Amino acid sequence: MLRHGESEGNVAAAEAHAAGSHVIAVPARDADVVLTQLGRDQAAAAGSALAELPPTDAPEVVLASPYVRALETAQIARSTAGLDIPLVVDERLRDRELGVLDRLTTAGVAARHPEEAERRRWQGKYYHRPAGGESWADVSLRLRSWMADLRHGFEGKRVMVVSHDVVVTLIRALCEGLDEATILELARTTPLRNASLSRLVRHGGAGWSVATYDEVEHLSRAGLEVTEHRGERHERG
Repeated sequence: MLRHGESEGNVAAAEAHAAGSHVIAVPARDADVVLTQLGRDQAAAAGSALAELPPTDAPEVVLASPYVRALETAQIARSTAGLDIPLVVDERLRDRELGVLDRLTTAGVAARHPEEAERRRWQGKYYHRPAGGESWADVSLRLRSWMADLRHGFEGKRVMVVSHDVVVTLIRALCEGLDEATILELARTTPLRNASLSRLVRHGGAGWSVATYDEVEHLSRAGLEVTEHRGERHERG
């Protein structure tokens, strides 16, 4: 699994939080936000890491979120790795929808939608569904459907998923059967960095194991900045 590289939305969100602004000046709707130049370089570095995999570990198909930042990452990584494999887009791999909280910083949510801030405090991050948006549990539900199709359509194949931080986290959670508290602790202690690589291995009826998670050594080797840009501060993930 590969989280997308740094996006223009990530940078805009970081700038808005640093300035204490209420609104994030994203340059496009969420689905159309593109990578920064650093993000493109990060995607290429991930591709170089994929090129080093032995043939028995190399992906045989790429499944990607339809959001531009993820598609760009998938295309760059696949091309750099020299992988002549299919790229399949699936809308169920899209980022979490934030509804009325879209484009707002934490301060903006508190100022403009205090009732949502209070509901989130009461319900908790995993189950809070902002008006017009999705909770983490909602994202898990669509991913359960995707995983059922994955087993049916790509049984026995090595699959690379290019998506967003919350999606990668929840795919791991579903594979390992993690509960709410463990999922939130994982997200708190190991936030996925841009263009990080994670690898899950399926052992037939014995379930899944985590081979690597949030690996960014390829970025350091390429001399690139490692960026975190958490997606759960009402920022772009």
